[in-house]
Amino acid sequence: MAASTPHPEADTDSVQAGPISLGIDIGGTKIEGVAIDGDKRLLACHRIPTRKGNQAVHDDTVTLIHHLLDPVGLNRGPVTVGLGIPGRVDANHGIVDDAVNLGIRHMALGPAVAKTTGLPVRVENDVNIAALGAASQADNTLIAPGTTPHSEAARDQARRSASEPGRDGPRALPDQGDHVVAFINLGTGLAAGIIREGRIEHGASGAIGEIGHISVDAHQFPCKCGQCGCLETVASGAAVETLWPGIAHPLPDLIAQASKGNQHAKEVQDIIGHGIALAVQIVALAIDPAVIILGGGMSKTGQPLLDLVTEHLNKSAACSHFIASLRLPDRLRLAPADLPIAAIGAALAGRMDADSRPSELIGKEIAS
Repeated sequence: MAASTPHPEADTDSVQAGPISLGIDIGGTKIEGVAIDGDKRLLACHRIPTRKGNQAVHDDTVTLIHHLLDPVGLNRGPVTVGLGIPGRVDANHGIVDDAVNLGIRHMALGPAVAKTTGLPVRVENDVNIAALGAASQADNTLIAPGTTPHSEAARDQARRSASEPGRDGPRALPDQGDHVVAFINLGTGLAAGIIREGRIEHGASGAIGEIGHISVDAHQFPCKCGQCGCLETVASGAAVETLWPGIAHPLPDLIAQASKGNQHAKEVQDIIGHGIALAVQIVALAIDPAVIILGGGMSKTGQPLLDLVTEHLNKSAACSHFIASLRLPDRLRLAPADLPIAAIGAALAGRMDADSRPSELIGKEIAS
């Protein structure tokens, strides 16, 4: 297997001795990892195909750790590891249950990798680490509504700014450490990650952010969880594939066809747009975050997705002064498509976990 290569923006020669944080995002089709330094600069990226089963996931994770460390060396300081994986995760003990797409029913992933490598390992749910990675990005990295000059969102924003003196467009990420950021993962399913004061919120049972299984949609489509009307059935990649089938990239095609006047496309687009906007409202009213970031596979649609969600949020605001006063479109951001935010978030989670441990537990060299 080829060795890892430095990230295009990395300058490993200029990196001073200091901690190295490795982050690995274990997905259904690929395992992607990054190495970052103490200043959160990307030093290396590497990815390998995913193999299923407990042993394969363990072995491939360890292999990726070795590849990530190869180009940056081991003489720069302590090394920490963060892992992100789908399924139910006991982050305190590094245990994963029901990672179905990986063929894992139960696995003590964190302890196993830590034992093999001799490094401290933190394991988190994949949506949570994506949330942490997205929240860590500077505001100019995240895409805000209206950034495309000719988009409908831009025109609406210009009209609002002209009619409401003193407003200066979309809000920036707050500089204070006590703000809350919500990340809505629009992937095959629908879930949210909550970052408070720079740290992942877990809740009492780890189910925080599972908004996809709130049964609120009037269409009452059946959900795999056993309920009907779950938000996931109208606001996820799987929902678009079901309602607009037979297309390799259904959401961009759906939006394009609707713009051309296809009536059925318009109807489906309204269902999806309303569903995602409803997800945004639920997160906003339950958590009241300063910023709401849209990520996951659907977010690669880009500005047209932001325009669609903004349109439906504005519809709700038009008939409710209360909803209008929340200025939800101003809080929206789109996760950058060109950054491995989940792997970056995993690295940050591993580092923060290590920072809370006694110094003698921080790994300084990898086990052979």
